[in-house]
Amino acid sequence: MGKSRTKRFKRPQFSPTGDCQAEAAAAANGTGGEEDDGPAAELLEKLQHPSAEVRECACAGLARLVQQRPALPGLARRDAVRRLGPLLLDPSLAVRETAAGALRNLSACGGFEVCDDMVTKDIMTPLVALLKECSAGLDSNEMSLQEKKDQNRNSIENIANETVNVLWNICECSSRAVSIFNKEGCLEIVLKYLSRFPTNVDLAISVAYCLQTVTEDNPELLKSFSATALNMLESALLSPVSSMESLLLKTLVAGTIWNLKDIIPCKSQAEIINALLKILSEVLGMDAGEMVIQMKEAETQRLKTAAEAEEILENTNGDDLIEDDEMEGISHKRRVRRKTFISDLLPPTDKELRETIALLTAQQTALEIIVNMCCNEDPSDDEWEELSSSDESDAFMENSFSECGGQLFSPLCLSHEVHTALTNYLIPKKIFEKTAFPNSIAVDLCSRNPTWKPLIRKMNTIQCRALFCLQSLVSLLDVEHLGGAAALQTLAQHLSQLLFSQPDFAKHVDFLEAISSALRALLQTMASKNISQCMTPDQLMTLCKAGIHSSNVGVRVNVVSILGITGSVLAKEDGTLETLKNIGCFLLEVTTKDPSLVVAGEALDALFDVFADGKEAERASIQIKLLSALKEFQPVFKMKIRKEGRGNYSTDQLCVLDNVKMNLRRFIAYQETVEKRLTS
Repeated sequence: MGKSRTKRFKRPQFSPTGDCQAEAAAAANGTGGEEDDGPAAELLEKLQHPSAEVRECACAGLARLVQQRPALPGLARRDAVRRLGPLLLDPSLAVRETAAGALRNLSACGGFEVCDDMVTKDIMTPLVALLKECSAGLDSNEMSLQEKKDQNRNSIENIANETVNVLWNICECSSRAVSIFNKEGCLEIVLKYLSRFPTNVDLAISVAYCLQTVTEDNPELLKSFSATALNMLESALLSPVSSMESLLLKTLVAGTIWNLKDIIPCKSQAEIINALLKILSEVLGMDAGEMVIQMKEAETQRLKTAAEAEEILENTNGDDLIEDDEMEGISHKRRVRRKTFISDLLPPTDKELRETIALLTAQQTALEIIVNMCCNEDPSDDEWEELSSSDESDAFMENSFSECGGQLFSPLCLSHEVHTALTNYLIPKKIFEKTAFPNSIAVDLCSRNPTWKPLIRKMNTIQCRALFCLQSLVSLLDVEHLGGAAALQTLAQHLSQLLFSQPDFAKHVDFLEAISSALRALLQTMASKNISQCMTPDQLMTLCKAGIHSSNVGVRVNVVSILGITGSVLAKEDGTLETLKNIGCFLLEVTTKDPSLVVAGEALDALFDVFADGKEAERASIQIKLLSALKEFQPVFKMKIRKEGRGNYSTDQLCVLDNVKMNLRRFIAYQETVEKRLTS
């Protein structure tokens, strides 16, 4: 109702295998939750075993088991969290790592309820203690570098990585966990881990994800950012790109720095925003489809070369027996490799796949950051208050960004700087390109390889994020910055082609929500600037008839809004009577039959727009008996708001619905004058 609100993004829940829906396979095989208590009970019992190896194997088994959703209730009944928690401080480093891995998978696959329950069961106490012990361990010289290399699975950095991931997942789902993060001084610890980005990019990426989560809407934490802390973020942000993983790290750090905008002096904002958008532009400028093709070819060639080398080695050895010493060495290597992955925290991935995933994730993250930068929500009263004025913070700003001012960001000047940087770095053009369907060759390559197949979903997600990003840009930027009227018409044709090239577009809910949001914003801008629309009446009704049956409320709101925007334009043109009658009948049906008051309110708003003015609109309203239909619906709408509103809708939604109710009364009065004039 009214202007569409920009969609804000939070990061997706981590999934250790790319899909936590292992229960589907269990159901297909006839195995269900009734058998889950058996292995759960046995594994939990082994957590108390005196042998460290048995405890490690039990943790590893639980790490796999928690990926099966039917197993979660049984684990909760048996208090798995309280039994795993103490093992985070187990004397064995291997047990600590696998226990953290099991909790990581549990927090990732269990979702909000499980994470909140983990906080209730005081998992944060051993978790924070382990964070501090790992931090102290990184400062000690207990292990030589060679020992660390040989005992990689037990390394302190690996344990820290798993621990940070648990912390990240829980803080994403629980405000209580974020509060504990603040109070326990976890910021300083994770920043120490981040400082190891030159040698351990995996750990740095985990920290960057965690920081991006805990710095969002957390003014208390912002007060803790010292000059040293900000310098560390700056070092990571400005580090050279040596791999796609390092590019992902820089992207995540950019998102964290954007969350810290409230503590950056006003005079430094242009430099900061330019630095952030330069990185995001670099990320979006890369062709992910070509990257997939190149990396898949590189993997194929590497595996072929390795197979040929192995064949040569076998032919050289012939049937001779391998010496005992050699066999012992080979067995040891295999045993170490197996134990490296025994906890099943992440599937082993080859370097080409890891690099490709890192790029795709960086592009998705970059798009989400831009959407949040463009978010047009009004700031709350205290959102822009001064949060940090310490001498140390001010000194950092002087040293790092050359210009220092007493003022902080204001929404007005922030918006101007974002607009300028977006256009300077050609962000709109790069986002337009990302709205296209993924490279068909890349999709075909991935579809034929099980380990690469999940990348298809990631590429589709990038397209959807780009469409949401497009919605934000169209709502935010001037027409000139978007390329002028001709560019908008071309863009509208492009979106129409995207939509109608998919005969079953209504089945793809994420895509339909994203493209309908983009179309809604674009058509609204074109209507406000008197730029001719691009969709034919038939296309318009096809979209609306498909979208209105979607289970997604956002899709239904978008399609009725699109109908209202287009109908209000057609109402001022001649020869549109039949189309307006179809639009009116459709909107009336949605108004009276949709189960959501939000959708019904949007449909009423659309009716007000379509039939507010114009001779054709007046004639159409008489012929479809709009006045009598609205008079009959008015008391029903009032009753629904009174009975269903409280508890089912937010305060903002109820305010908007009350406004629609008032406008309905006024519109009925207007329609009465129209009918009297035309029928007298």
